[in-house]
Amino acid sequence: MAAGWKILWGYRVVRQSVLAGALAFLALGQQGQKATEEASAAQQQIPDSPRPQVDLPTVNSLKPGMGTTPISNGDQPPAGQDQAPPPSQPSAPSAPSETQKLDDGPPPEVGADAFRLVVRTNFVEVPFTVKDNKQRLVPAIQWREVRVYENNLPQRITNFTVDPFPLSVAIVIDQSLTFDNMAKVNNSLNALQGAFAPYDEVAVYTYNNGPQLRTEFTGSQSARLNFALTNLKTTGREPYMNMGGPLAQTTVINGRNFDPNTSPIRNSPQMELKVPKEVHTLNDAILEAAKATTKAGKGRRRIVYVISDGKEYGSKAKTKDVIHYLQQNKIAVYGTLVGDSSLPVIGFLDKIHLPMTMRDNVLPAYTTATGGNTDAEFRQKGIEESFQKIFEEVRTQYTIGYYTHEPFIDGKFRTIDVRVLRPNLTVIAKKGYYPTASDSVPANTVTPAKPAAAAPPQN
Repeated sequence: MAAGWKILWGYRVVRQSVLAGALAFLALGQQGQKATEEASAAQQQIPDSPRPQVDLPTVNSLKPGMGTTPISNGDQPPAGQDQAPPPSQPSAPSAPSETQKLDDGPPPEVGADAFRLVVRTNFVEVPFTVKDNKQRLVPAIQWREVRVYENNLPQRITNFTVDPFPLSVAIVIDQSLTFDNMAKVNNSLNALQGAFAPYDEVAVYTYNNGPQLRTEFTGSQSARLNFALTNLKTTGREPYMNMGGPLAQTTVINGRNFDPNTSPIRNSPQMELKVPKEVHTLNDAILEAAKATTKAGKGRRRIVYVISDGKEYGSKAKTKDVIHYLQQNKIAVYGTLVGDSSLPVIGFLDKIHLPMTMRDNVLPAYTTATGGNTDAEFRQKGIEESFQKIFEEVRTQYTIGYYTHEPFIDGKFRTIDVRVLRPNLTVIAKKGYYPTASDSVPANTVTPAKPAAAAPPQN
């Protein structure tokens, strides 16, 4: 009997346990089914309006050093803000073509506008001319064929153009020439105005015993320039006889004239013939003309054009100081060489400067240092043709630009070497430059407009 009760009691316990497990399983199944239905309904629900924008972060959510991209700083994006996609991997560089070399870099900006819109914090502009072995201009030079070196270090060309620039030309005419050479120059001045373009501006200076301003900058085709060129003509000077050497005095021994018959006054000590020195103030004239060109606006090419025999004597300014001023203010000197210095033999001897001797022709020193050129002409027709030849060379110049790595505040001279990767060519460019504080000023400065004056009250 006792055994039967025990069996009945165990059966009841097992039944209750099975019933409790079934009830628990049923409850869990209903919760899972409800969660599945809710998730499915949420996925099928379509919003009827755009998702609202995330509010800006509060002051307390910011911390020092936090960048604009939270992932870059190891921070998590704010709640509700989508995570920024990872940056794409850079594509592999394409292989350079046969015409492009690895050291060429990207192509420069082409056109004259690139030189007017750049901010000149450390920008260097270098015009240059390319000629062949017959002194003919060489066209179609590409930027890939040009190399520029500053202080013997290669520079990357960022700007390149063959477009002509408007010119600001200060003409310097030598009036200390002899009367025959002065007549040739006077007759050729009628052809000078035709060498300029309508958008050029021209000033005229003359010099004999000091520079003289004939007209300030005016239009190249204006009647004012024609009037100045017509009224500056002069006769020149008579040639001095060369009375130096032993013919400068009579026979004198130990400071005494041993032959009294050769003296104008009998028994006088000696007789000397002293001829005054010729005055050719070329340095002062170039300096005055250069000062006028510095007032030209930006985007214009500054030129000092000299018509002279190149002789220099009596100037207050020294040649090296004037060259320093020209290189500092980006001024190029061109010239038409006349007189005896234009002859082949005498002109060649003038270029060979012997030590401890006076230089008879200083014009090549100016043109070589500033990237200009000279044209030697002896006849009047050659002088007239030289005007067109010189300014054709100026207008067909190539112009490159680069950003130097040297500071502009030290004021030290920097050498420039421009090379073209073609054989048997001559490159004419300035030898260097002096940086100035004005080079660090932006090229385009905006001047704020002044407020209009208030109208007076009406009674």
